[in-house]
Amino acid sequence: MTQELRILTPQGMLGYGVPAEHFWRGIESGVDAMIVDSGSTDPGPYLLGLGKTIVTREAYARDVSLMLKAAWERKIPLIISSAGGAGTDAQVDFMIDLIRELSAANGYKFKLAAIYSSVDRAMIHARLREGRITECGPSGNLAPSTIDEAVEIVAQIGAEPFAKVLAERPDIDIIVSGRSYDPAPHAALCMVRGGIEPGTYWHMGKIVECGAACAEPKGRVIKATIRKDSFDLEPMNPAERCTPLSVAAHTLYEKTHPFLLPGPGGTLDLSQCKYEQVTDRRVRVSGSRFIPSIPYTVKLEGAKTSGYRSIFIAGARDPIFIRQIDEILARVIAGTRAYFRAGRTMIADPLVVVPVQSLVASISSLKFFVVHVAGEGHAGDHEVVAAEDFADFLDDVGVESADRGSDRHDRRDADDDADQRQERPQFVGKDRLQGDLQRIGVKGKYCSHKTIGAVYATLSREVQFEATDPRI
Repeated sequence: MTQELRILTPQGMLGYGVPAEHFWRGIESGVDAMIVDSGSTDPGPYLLGLGKTIVTREAYARDVSLMLKAAWERKIPLIISSAGGAGTDAQVDFMIDLIRELSAANGYKFKLAAIYSSVDRAMIHARLREGRITECGPSGNLAPSTIDEAVEIVAQIGAEPFAKVLAERPDIDIIVSGRSYDPAPHAALCMVRGGIEPGTYWHMGKIVECGAACAEPKGRVIKATIRKDSFDLEPMNPAERCTPLSVAAHTLYEKTHPFLLPGPGGTLDLSQCKYEQVTDRRVRVSGSRFIPSIPYTVKLEGAKTSGYRSIFIAGARDPIFIRQIDEILARVIAGTRAYFRAGRTMIADPLVVVPVQSLVASISSLKFFVVHVAGEGHAGDHEVVAAEDFADFLDDVGVESADRGSDRHDRRDADDDADQRQERPQFVGKDRLQGDLQRIGVKGKYCSHKTIGAVYATLSREVQFEATDPRI
């Protein structure tokens, strides 16, 4: 039985960047485990449908390297859940391969356990025939054809698979899991150590799986100290602090009910919670209760390909053109519809105005508009991203000045190399963007096929459904 258990969460999303100084401050303070979540449905179903990861391999390597160093030098167990974003079997293997590569490069040797979350389709069909699968929200009934058409189906596992590994193999250094309920690994560690009430550890996991997002200002690295009927939260950045308001506010994050939070195996009841300021930077939480559900339920998440989306970007500064923009766009949209001649092809929100400031500062004279078209069966190396997320997907921004073409081919001597460089858009700093501009070119390396995501549950009412509009 554990009097106190200390868990360090280095970041709310693996790959988003772990501040080394704050991470090691947490390690030096003394912790029993490191737990970090790597999954999310926020980007939509394409991660699951296409096997894409939330961030690049390099971004994962940067964060994981810190944790492996601490795991090796300090013998602190590490748990990574929902590997890769969607938590498919392939993404679990991807993360294990990365850990193997980083360990070999640094001379580390670990014992690692893998937990896979893919679900056998034959079992899903059997449960559906038995009436043991219910809809997730207003999703409607699950059809057998949907099961067969899904590219991937994973279960959002609870704490039990983690607890089984921890209890049966205490020598394991690292656990990498497929899709899981975000607080599940935190809960599992507490379950195995014993002496902690379920409501306490489920509530703790619900908050710290997002890192120090419960702090003021929001941060990354957070330490939780858990005891029988309460837990303390403290961010590892000295410039951040937890307050009763900030922690209580984050408790409401991603919830459809202010007090009740359903999950695998039960519901967390927060109606009697108490938040206390114990130091100027630390908050204590108590009074959380967990109500087991009978039967035990988990969600299933699936995705199928339904079409493809593209993004086209254009910029204009000609006042005559801009005055006719609505008419021109109408003709472009009509022409695109006619070109694809797809009965199901629809264009939703065809005009998206991207504020110039979100791309490059100080270009007040340049107006951006974005047109995106959906085409059934039109495969390609492209994707649509929301305007507010646009900057995250850019690898390069090339800018050509309006007067650069006048002498492009006039010189054939020692300036040839410079001329060749001007043949293509150049990446420049915003301080150089003061003159007239002719074109801005944007290049990205991610591609995305449009998928529809369906989330169902076995045996229970407590489920959710997420889907993009099938008309798009």
